[in-house]
Amino acid sequence: MLDDLDRELWERGHRFVRYADDVRVFVRSERAARRVLGRVTDVVERRLKLKVNRAKSGVRHARQATLLGFGFYLASGRARIRVDPKAIRRMRQRIRVLTGRNRRIAMEERIEALNRYIAGWCAYFALAETPAPFVRVDSWLRRRLRQVRWKEWKLPKARVRAIRALGIPAAKAYEWGNSSKGHWRVARSGILQHALPNAYWTNLGLRGFADNYHRLRNT
Repeated sequence: MLDDLDRELWERGHRFVRYADDVRVFVRSERAARRVLGRVTDVVERRLKLKVNRAKSGVRHARQATLLGFGFYLASGRARIRVDPKAIRRMRQRIRVLTGRNRRIAMEERIEALNRYIAGWCAYFALAETPAPFVRVDSWLRRRLRQVRWKEWKLPKARVRAIRALGIPAAKAYEWGNSSKGHWRVARSGILQHALPNAYWTNLGLRGFADNYHRLRNT
């Protein structure tokens, strides 16, 4: 039924996005926005005999508009798509669960679960035109995984032996293996980043957010 509204907006040359009964129309000024809101309300209520929810309808800047987990921003005079910060916060919360230090599962199983979640999340948000959030969350994710690995090694002797095997000199391995610093702080250290670099996680099968995003954007 709302196809009539779509045709009305197309004929008037508006840029818009609609999902079911939720629609966003992008114009250049607040004055134009209020005029379009009135016209859309008139079409929906008078022509289509539907009710507009005025509590949820209004005029706002593109940066404040959201739709199904997506947000919008202006660049070169055009409205472009980004991931809504709330969606990113929800995603991070899920990653916290999957990378919880007290979740006692094998790293391979953990990475498999992460890959499934990341692939689905990126498939949904691949429309976003901002790759930076995908890159940033990868860095945070790998730190979460280094923290898990550090806890898995548990005792100082095991930690010294493990990071020595990963190329850390004996003196540094002994220093950090016996460190009293917390797991999260150690996970950010240059030593553990050197011992467990990006390639380490790639070799274990991790497919991060940025890899999935770029693959989907390029297909």
